[in-house]
Amino acid sequence: MCRQPDSILALIPSCSYLFLDSDGEEERRRPTMSRYSLQNLLDWMYGGVDPSFAGNGGPECAAFLSGQQRFLESLVFLSVGIVEILLSLWKLRQLHSRELEGHLLQQPQTKQESLGKNVLLVLLCLVFGLEVGFKFATRTVIYLLNPCHVVTVMQIFLLACPPCRTAMILFRLQMHMLNGALLALLFPVVNTRLLPFEMEIYYIQHVMLYVVPIYLLRKGGIYTPEPLCNFWWALLSTGFMFVYHFSILQILGLVTEVNLNNMLCPAVSDPFYGRWYRIWASGHQTVMTMTHGKLVILLFYSAGPIFKCSVDLLRLPAKKID
Repeated sequence: MCRQPDSILALIPSCSYLFLDSDGEEERRRPTMSRYSLQNLLDWMYGGVDPSFAGNGGPECAAFLSGQQRFLESLVFLSVGIVEILLSLWKLRQLHSRELEGHLLQQPQTKQESLGKNVLLVLLCLVFGLEVGFKFATRTVIYLLNPCHVVTVMQIFLLACPPCRTAMILFRLQMHMLNGALLALLFPVVNTRLLPFEMEIYYIQHVMLYVVPIYLLRKGGIYTPEPLCNFWWALLSTGFMFVYHFSILQILGLVTEVNLNNMLCPAVSDPFYGRWYRIWASGHQTVMTMTHGKLVILLFYSAGPIFKCSVDLLRLPAKKID
């Protein structure tokens, strides 16, 4: 049964908004406009960062290092990063101008991408989309600037972009930026992931960071890595990482007091926890960046013949016994 109105006037829609003066119109619009204010946007960016979690951020995390030590470390590693970038670009222009054109000519021009590449693109977009949704739900969108998310965006571009010079450059750069995914799997920082399936997406995303380059290596052509004896692409990736961490991530971290990729204070699982943790990290991450991508490439090309031999052995016909 439907409830009857108390009077016939209840059936007349309200038109009071037609008689609002300018002040009333401003009051009516104010709640809608405040939704897009700068304060609300900043709240979406880092309002959900809880400094009570160790290594998450806050005044104590921002003051973990003295200003003098932070300035000297930044000056040294920014200088090193810029030198590495300039030196690598100078060498790569000399060594790889013909190689780039050769791979572009060898790459088959197909109008339709393979089914596997499209499926992998959909899966990676779904996983990263869920991660972005978690960041908006927890009001920690600023964490999307962490290197692993940046590499994920690079891989989405590689899967969606047709073979070209830019794809080859990004492919070789991201091959030497996968060490962050390895550290995230070995020393996971999941004490702030409290939503359902948020921790699972963390592990799935970092595993996918290895799945995509292995798939692209199988395709070959423009996705062919440099020779194992060539370390200029690895050095270029190291330089970009130094500049990105000690400029963008550190400045944003100091302004917002958010510990972006542990540039303000060490993680709770950092084995080099202490005052000099950034120097230790710069050292072992340089070694990992220079060698980790090479090891992935070496294991990929070594696993192929081993797998093929194993399959051939299984297919050997059994001897006939009289």
